[in-house]
Amino acid sequence: MTPGPRTTALAARIAACEAPGINTLVGDAGTETDCVWLEALGANVLDVDGNVFLDLTAGFGVAAVGHRHPAVVAAAAAQADRLVHGLGDVFSHPGRIALAERLAARSPFSDARVYFAISGADAVEVALKTARLHTGRDRVLAFDLGYHGLTLGAARVTARAAFREPFDPRPEGVLRARFGGPLAPVEELLRSGRPGAVVVEPIVGREGVVIPPSGWLAELATLARSHGALLIADEIFVAFGRAGEWFVSPAEGVVPDLLCCGKALGGGWPIAAVLAEREIMECWRSDGEARHTATFVAHPIACAASLATLDQLEQLIPAAPRRLAEGLLPLLSAAREHGFEVRGRGALWGLVDQRAARLQRRLLEVGILALAGGPSGDVLQLCPPLVITDAQLAAVCERGIAALERLGSG
Repeated sequence: MTPGPRTTALAARIAACEAPGINTLVGDAGTETDCVWLEALGANVLDVDGNVFLDLTAGFGVAAVGHRHPAVVAAAAAQADRLVHGLGDVFSHPGRIALAERLAARSPFSDARVYFAISGADAVEVALKTARLHTGRDRVLAFDLGYHGLTLGAARVTARAAFREPFDPRPEGVLRARFGGPLAPVEELLRSGRPGAVVVEPIVGREGVVIPPSGWLAELATLARSHGALLIADEIFVAFGRAGEWFVSPAEGVVPDLLCCGKALGGGWPIAAVLAEREIMECWRSDGEARHTATFVAHPIACAASLATLDQLEQLIPAAPRRLAEGLLPLLSAAREHGFEVRGRGALWGLVDQRAARLQRRLLEVGILALAGGPSGDVLQLCPPLVITDAQLAAVCERGIAALERLGSG
């Protein structure tokens, strides 16, 4: 049963020492939480009370090759024996160079340059600053379902008001349009507001698993460029096989001006990157110190883990996302029969209904971790590791269908 006694005791300790609002699983009274993770391997998570869960969150999409993949852990351990940390923006190291070359080669750009970041939000900051430097314009056009991170610049272009309004000193600097909606209003904003960048998730991840109409992204790219704005594709959540391919934008016939990626890249270690053509990245050239950097940028262990992760992804994409979609089909069909809208593709699905949070609880009771989210909390996201086995998928479907039936009976 969850929460178990150790989880409950640890939740009280969390509440006694962490700032409020950081650990969102702690209840209002500060004395309850669902589970406290102890170990994770592959698609399994073990909590401190000995409960084993099948993980359909992949750690917010990070564990695409599974939790604690042995090849990734071995690469990180080997790197730790050589070099744990360096001077991020002063001296390089072989792993950083190899990873930059690997990402550039995999990117959709003909003469790619890589700008490393330490998180997805940091990558968005880099992309926004690049657009500002390159175009000389400070306004940005963003969309109503976008989630781009919670650092100051990224939060400004994030849609949900609760995330941005307390911290946004210049709300007029961000123009907003409807994701996947008619493009005539977008063109009017591009014409009247003259933004330097359009930032968009090719597939909305955290805020509800929403796929735009066919051709919408390509038309948006054409419009943005016709008005002198750079198209920033935020693929931090969906890149590296989550939606079925390495990168979503090129699969939709679009080469963005800036492509942000992260999450799955590090195999569990914090790292992200922005990819673009050399001509765009030239705006960063400076005789002085780096104008955007961090102490831990391109961290040696994170780079080693990323290279090992890319090795595994080469073996998984595109077959694994297709296998997952087929393996989840019984659960997706049952969800439709129980009144849920089902949307998604590859290894990313959303079950949409006001009962999403209740279904999350029912699934937890049968040993499945999934998260309900979206602006109204009505989308249960299914985002399993790409390495989840067929037997585990069968167990997810069996237990998930039982949870749906219990949900239907109240």
